[in-house]
Amino acid sequence: MLKATLVLDPAFVVGPVRRRTFGSFVEHLGRCVYTGIHDPAHPSADADGFREDVIDVVRELGVGTVRYPGGNFVSGYRWEDGVGPQDSRPTRLDLAWHSSDPNTVGVDEFIRWARKADVEPMMAINLGTRGVQEALDILEYCNVDGGTHFSDLRRQNGTDEPHNIRMWCLGNEMDGPWQIGHKTAHEYGRLAAETARAMRMIDPDLELVVCGSSGSAMPTFGAWEATVLAETYSHVDMVSAHAYYYEEDGDLASFLASAVDMDHFVESVAATADYVRAAKKQTKRIHISFDEWNVWYQQRAESEPPSGQDWPVAPVLLEDRYNVADAVVVGNLLISLLRHTDRVHSASLAQLVNVIAPIMTEPGGRLWRQTTFHPFALTAQHAKGDVLRLAVESPQVETVKFGEVNALDAVATRDAEAGEVAIFAVNRSVSEPLTLTVDIRSLGDLRLLGAQTLSNPDHTWAATADDDTSVLPRDNSSAAVSGGTVTVELPAVSWSVIRLGA
Repeated sequence: MLKATLVLDPAFVVGPVRRRTFGSFVEHLGRCVYTGIHDPAHPSADADGFREDVIDVVRELGVGTVRYPGGNFVSGYRWEDGVGPQDSRPTRLDLAWHSSDPNTVGVDEFIRWARKADVEPMMAINLGTRGVQEALDILEYCNVDGGTHFSDLRRQNGTDEPHNIRMWCLGNEMDGPWQIGHKTAHEYGRLAAETARAMRMIDPDLELVVCGSSGSAMPTFGAWEATVLAETYSHVDMVSAHAYYYEEDGDLASFLASAVDMDHFVESVAATADYVRAAKKQTKRIHISFDEWNVWYQQRAESEPPSGQDWPVAPVLLEDRYNVADAVVVGNLLISLLRHTDRVHSASLAQLVNVIAPIMTEPGGRLWRQTTFHPFALTAQHAKGDVLRLAVESPQVETVKFGEVNALDAVATRDAEAGEVAIFAVNRSVSEPLTLTVDIRSLGDLRLLGAQTLSNPDHTWAATADDDTSVLPRDNSSAAVSGGTVTVELPAVSWSVIRLGA
């Protein structure tokens, strides 16, 4: 059996646990909005057409923020189409996903849904086909009290109080040639700087996110961030990072080590931002919004959009079915995000419902939780207080993509006020269990509150509408505390949480 050790010490803190780390993403893509969060024909639908069963499960998931309305969709979006009387809203072609959008749900409806779901809205604006003026118009509509054209239009449309959206994304994936209105780093940096400067003339306290790279494998990665931040550093707060290069392609060992890539991504972007900070002699520090991340099987048939003259509303798109190994990787990617909480100030699991999502629905029918739901929900529930910097000793496992990596990956959080500690751990070995020993002597007298492990002898088991409960995180009876030491056995291909309290 493999053996690994951790040492926890409250004196070594990375930074606070941030509720925004547990964000998600709702894009007008496939069935995420229509028949996902919005399904007026469903028995649980409220007066606004939103499924209340979905809202309840979103709360259970522990989502802190939701990014909207895209994604690739936003680069061709006219926000004005989605306000006012619903029966007079135009249907538009969505070029990003070769679909049609009836604009039944727009900014006002989304904000109402966000309030019901108890999540903070994060709004993306179109800098693909539009520019500074359109950004100012939607900001005026959303955040100005009244007395102006767009703020009074919002009031006329039934919302007296401003939406008061704090986080705004300045476009989406503008480094990608697939993006409508794709630009060079210099072109985009200039536009983003001009937009940010003008938006702050309306509301100087906004939190603005400039587009970083769409993946660490992009040929412009690093250089893109350096050029864009050279233009925008004084005007923005965060730079985005997106990562979907995580899927099992027959190489399970490399797939289980996907967080190595996320660690590299975060550390590279942080280093680039700090280079620009030094070169421009700035005092403030730019942080990271990892506002799109997930496991995504991009070569599967369900990821192929419609084509030709077929422009359907809410087609079945990107509806991946996730298995146990996928859930272990999602849990490990959350470990990476928490480990970098000093630089990652916001993150969004993409997406929330039906589209590469932890929550699945049937139109007018059932709802079920995918395997990836559980590590996210348990981490959001139990990660509180501060993230601790760990001393780790672990045996190595060999991977094709990343070479030798630690079999154990872990992070720990400590809520000093409640006197509780949570350890989140992954065993990346494809075949061998691992005995984990944790030195907690510096944390005082702690007892075991509980330990749960998600694993299965068949790592390819996936949840369905008929069965989403056969494989759930189970109590791990091997966990024990004795003499300032925690011991627990972690099965191969597993994610676990161990909770301790005073």
